[in-house]
Amino acid sequence: MVLLGVYLTYLVLRPFLAALTWAVMFAILFHGMQAALTRRMSPARAAGLTTAVVGIAIVAPAIFLLFTLVREAPEALNHLKQSSQHLPGQVQHTWEAIRARSPVPMPEDPMDAVKSVAHRALTFLAPHAGAVVTDSLATLGTLAAMLFALFFMLRDGESLSRRLRDRLPFPEDQSEHLMNATRDLVNASFGASLIVAGAQGLIGGIAFWLLGLGAPVFWGVVMAFCSLLPIGASIVWLPAGIGLLLSGAVTRGVLMLVVGLFGISGVDNVLRPALLSGKTSISGFVIFFGLLGGAAAFGLIGLVIGPIILVVTSQLLDYLRRPGLEDDSTIPDHPPVSSEAA
Repeated sequence: MVLLGVYLTYLVLRPFLAALTWAVMFAILFHGMQAALTRRMSPARAAGLTTAVVGIAIVAPAIFLLFTLVREAPEALNHLKQSSQHLPGQVQHTWEAIRARSPVPMPEDPMDAVKSVAHRALTFLAPHAGAVVTDSLATLGTLAAMLFALFFMLRDGESLSRRLRDRLPFPEDQSEHLMNATRDLVNASFGASLIVAGAQGLIGGIAFWLLGLGAPVFWGVVMAFCSLLPIGASIVWLPAGIGLLLSGAVTRGVLMLVVGLFGISGVDNVLRPALLSGKTSISGFVIFFGLLGGAAAFGLIGLVIGPIILVVTSQLLDYLRRPGLEDDSTIPDHPPVSSEAA
């Protein structure tokens, strides 16, 4: 009956697993803020204020990026109109330079490659056009469900934590250690995400400045914000590199793409495992594959819960040892003398 109840509960909550997981993560991350506000107001008001802060922290970067695109669009269109007269010649010149350095044969007319890529893109995107709208609505629904669950997890966090600790099939000290280790790793994962975002924005801003692109500080901040979102920082540096290639600056464009691929986006694969490996006894090797495997299995949230799953599983395997099992070094060399022999 217990197994049946657990299975049915999973079926009921399966559509909301992502939202509930994010809610748990943010509840752990903002527990300190909730506790500080509870000392000044009721738990319900503190939970509402903390939930509002989390919602603003999630929505504000998206609104900022949208506002930036709207503000920068007229300038981009004017630049496109000014360069449109010389664009065919620049494209042909760039294409010839690429053909000269390419190790594989390429067509003489760049429009043939453009038409081929456009045809393949349309073939791929046509069946997924409706899915884009559906995914956008699903994202909004997930955000609403996450904020709704977060409010109750913040308001009733102490009682929920106590119930979970009491239901874990371990001694009290082991349950407390497991929950503390999970909480510390969640905080470390979010802290690592902020540090990685800052590093990506810094590298991107320096690259824009060295390559002579406009507003390097501004675009560095935009890349830092984008790295915290599913779209990633590539939404900024990839169009910049392609734009340089199309404008005839082949060397600068290639440098921008190389720095973006191995510097801006590649720093995540190096810096995040290094930061997380110092917060747990698990090696950086395991953390690295926890990040990659978690992202492949669960998407963006896998960057947080992937290493946590490996660390918690390692702790659970340690707890499977019998409570009375002692180390061999504690066993006496000679058996104790019985009372009758004494």
